[in-house]
Amino acid sequence: MFLMRVPLLALLAAVIMAGCAQFSVYTQEHEQTNADAFEAQARVYVRFGARAFSGTLRWQHTTGADEVWLGGPIGQTAAHIIRDSSGATLTTADQQTYRARSIESLTRDGLGWALPLADLSYYVVDKVPPAADGKQERDARGMPVRVQHSGWLVQWQRPEVPSGEATLPRLNLTKDDVEIRLVIDQLGSAD
Repeated sequence: MFLMRVPLLALLAAVIMAGCAQFSVYTQEHEQTNADAFEAQARVYVRFGARAFSGTLRWQHTTGADEVWLGGPIGQTAAHIIRDSSGATLTTADQQTYRARSIESLTRDGLGWALPLADLSYYVVDKVPPAADGKQERDARGMPVRVQHSGWLVQWQRPEVPSGEATLPRLNLTKDDVEIRLVIDQLGSAD
């Protein structure tokens, strides 16, 4: 009788450990988001393959959640994205809804191009994700200029202004046949 329980206990332990490993991967992905809460408004241009999208981006970011509105060129909402502890949801202008565990795979499925939102939450506030795995370049002030991370090449551009004035970065992200240009118009703390 005891010998029959050993394989059953081993199987039960393996199932529990596999579940813990899956939870750990999910948690690490969402813990990677920037701890600084912010609200941003930007203009966005995306080229993906032979297609392109141009419009606006409005983004509310907190440690545990994101809400993003992508607006088309004449102001209509092209997509609404929500990320929280249960995963991510994207609703398109024609009311199609997509669900996934990550924003990047969600936008790839729903829009045809990937938006690396977890890492973008660092880039918009002039930071590099702690887990950045590629080369980094910084300017004389220590601000990021270029980084390669998770297959993306990210470049910051800052307009020339008189010394001492804060500027909002312009971002250019490229990966495979996707190019995302983001011009941040407003960036502030979220309440």
